[in-house]
Amino acid sequence: MTGTLPLEDQITAALPGMTRAERQLATHILRHYPVAALGSITALAKAAGVSTPTVVRLVQKLGYKGYPDFQHALRGEVEAMLVSPLAKHDRWAGGVPDTHILNRFADAVVANLQATLHQIDHAEFDAAAALLADRNRRVFALGGRITHAMADYFVTLMKVVRADVTLMSDMSNTWPPALLDMAQGDVLLVFDIRRYENSVLQVVEMAVEQGAEVILITDRWLSPAAVHARHTMSCHIEAPSAWDSTVSVLVLVETLLAAVQGLTWDVTEGRMKRLEDLYARSRFFRRHR
Repeated sequence: MTGTLPLEDQITAALPGMTRAERQLATHILRHYPVAALGSITALAKAAGVSTPTVVRLVQKLGYKGYPDFQHALRGEVEAMLVSPLAKHDRWAGGVPDTHILNRFADAVVANLQATLHQIDHAEFDAAAALLADRNRRVFALGGRITHAMADYFVTLMKVVRADVTLMSDMSNTWPPALLDMAQGDVLLVFDIRRYENSVLQVVEMAVEQGAEVILITDRWLSPAAVHARHTMSCHIEAPSAWDSTVSVLVLVETLLAAVQGLTWDVTEGRMKRLEDLYARSRFFRRHR
């Protein structure tokens, strides 16, 4: 794996095969990248709350001989980073053609999408889709201040695909009753991108205690909730704006919906036909003249 991807992407791609301690270490490195791994192995282990052998095992899983070899590669990346401007705005203003914002923003979004699709592990994606398609499991979805809209969109369409799908409100006083109904084996789909929210992590921790399986959609720096997730998929979200772009998150959501629909079509087809009949009877949509 070494040499084929940036270190951040190498770590993210290896998450599914990590132990809990290794995942905790990886999450710490990504949240504080690249500074976290520039110090001694002892300092890194202490900051991440793991043992030094865990650090050694992780870098070896990534394909490095040991921590010094890993650090050598990291320092090479840091040197390359320092050649370009440090500020996000300057990086975009100096690194793209002086064209209209529509073109510059579109270039960024397309690059995000390509990078996201490149690093998504197919087996991880398929396993997440299979969990969401399992009719013996109820599905809950939760987002943060910005990503709540993604959770809402997911639930709106997933309710057509299958039954027992619940949107967890963005009002914290509604979470205890929802968690009360969450049973062993149920699925919680969580959206959490920077800045990561304490409340989202708290719900994930309590859901895992209830026996729920967590699917996390986050950014490439990884939400703290990744430590508790069974499946984690990270998206590239940087854009020439004061806000991050959620386009790659939306594409991942719509692809998950399509995958689940394909797995449940024997039931979903009938649900969609009944729904269209109900829409027709209630005259919900305007007719074309």
